[in-house]
Amino acid sequence: MNVEKKAPCPRCGQPARLDESNPWRPFCCRRCKLIDLGDWVAGRYGIPADDREPPPAADGESRQ
Repeated sequence: MNVEKKAPCPRCGQPARLDESNPWRPFCCRRCKLIDLGDWVAGRYGIPADDREPPPAADGESRQ
């Protein structure tokens, strides 16, 4: 029995096939994939980072 896995497209919410027959997975279509890529390139998405410097070592030497 071959069960077709689907999930909502992260861009538009339409059902998207998650198997190899969908070359744009997890998106539903090429358009949604390219819109999402454009948002990353434009800087609308980001991965949070901790930009703080680590505290100095107890003996005064730098950690690296």
